[in-house]
Amino acid sequence: MKKNKEPEENLFEALALIEKEKGIPADFMVAQITKAIVTACKNSYGGNDDVTIQYNKSSGRLEVSLNKTVVEEVTDINREISVAEAKKIKLTAVPGEKVGIKLDPKSFGRIAVMTARNMIRQGIRDGEKEQALSEYQSKLQDIVTATVEQVDPATGNATLKLGKTIAILQKNDQVPGEILNVGDLIKVYVVNVKITDRGPRAIISRTHPDLVKRLFEEQVPEIFDGIVEIKSISREAGSRTKIAVFSKDSEVDAVGACIGPKGQRVGTIVSQLGGEKIDIIEYSEDPVEFIKKALSPADVIDVSLDPKGEKICKATVPDSQLSLAIGNKGQNVRLAAKLTNWKIDIRPESGFFGEDDEEDKKDEYIGDGLDDTEETAAEEENAEAETSEAVPSEEEAVDDDTATETDEIVQTEDEAAETFSDDDVITEE
Repeated sequence: MKKNKEPEENLFEALALIEKEKGIPADFMVAQITKAIVTACKNSYGGNDDVTIQYNKSSGRLEVSLNKTVVEEVTDINREISVAEAKKIKLTAVPGEKVGIKLDPKSFGRIAVMTARNMIRQGIRDGEKEQALSEYQSKLQDIVTATVEQVDPATGNATLKLGKTIAILQKNDQVPGEILNVGDLIKVYVVNVKITDRGPRAIISRTHPDLVKRLFEEQVPEIFDGIVEIKSISREAGSRTKIAVFSKDSEVDAVGACIGPKGQRVGTIVSQLGGEKIDIIEYSEDPVEFIKKALSPADVIDVSLDPKGEKICKATVPDSQLSLAIGNKGQNVRLAAKLTNWKIDIRPESGFFGEDDEEDKKDEYIGDGLDDTEETAAEEENAEAETSEAVPSEEEAVDDDTATETDEIVQTEDEAAETFSDDDVITEE
């Protein structure tokens, strides 16, 4: 009949299994067990914690010895041993010397055993926390491939397995419209790692702009090697991303490198983002050129920068491409503004109705050279002239039909002015 393995051997096999499954080093667990045994001895032998523990890795055995002082007359059986008893352990034992008495863990009291067991369990939990923290920190501000373990139907939060650890992907950190199923492999970005009462917690996201940046670094060797640099990214997850790239080598096309042969590189990234559109733009140190390219796919005729030096500009586009430049609900110009870090106002080539007249009046007022007194006098003279002209003579009377036509023309112009009011001018910060 096959004999059962010694308890110590079973113990170390269990430790090896824990190390394999949870990643907790066996040496760490041995240290926890050592602390537990010392505590058990202290509780079982009147506070004596003078214990020697030897761990033989080759045999997988753990030997525990309680050290006692050899004396002629024993007054404390927990700390002292008689010469006669000591010589049974060590023939050369003399008073004042310490000898180790081998202990059987089964001889510990029930309370001591329970205490040791709890300490070992706590050690396993601490080891899991340390392992999780180490794994999270190694992936901080990087992307990892995670497996969807569970999706909460009530909150929409997804439980993901990242290597040997578990993390929660909140609903607001998921790509809008994306459906996650159990078993799916997805890419997530580790934004931060927080230490909580329940252990380390990874803050992960699929909406963070740096997720796109890391995906490009994976797919484009030129970016990974530092030849092509990602200057800026603006993203509205699930809909559209704009990314500005720059080549440090004049012979390398930054945009072409990101697109890849037949669009394979950017196509792979788009599929990983659930079909999100990506605009790849060549970065320029010239803000005018950069803004023009950022507003693609619309063609920009001209960009006028703010003369005061503020990061505000006006971009003029053909009338037919006004809506394209602005984008659906202002998305295109909004992403362009984030990408360039400029406030961009879009205007059509023909200008807005009445815009030029208002500017002419403003220029005329500013450049008329009158001070406040002269302006008041001039206004009074104009008012008197208008009053005298408002009462026509019989010879200057206007025909009723002609007056009616004039009123209709004025009314039509007023209606047109109301139709193209200032509220209809579309700008985008």
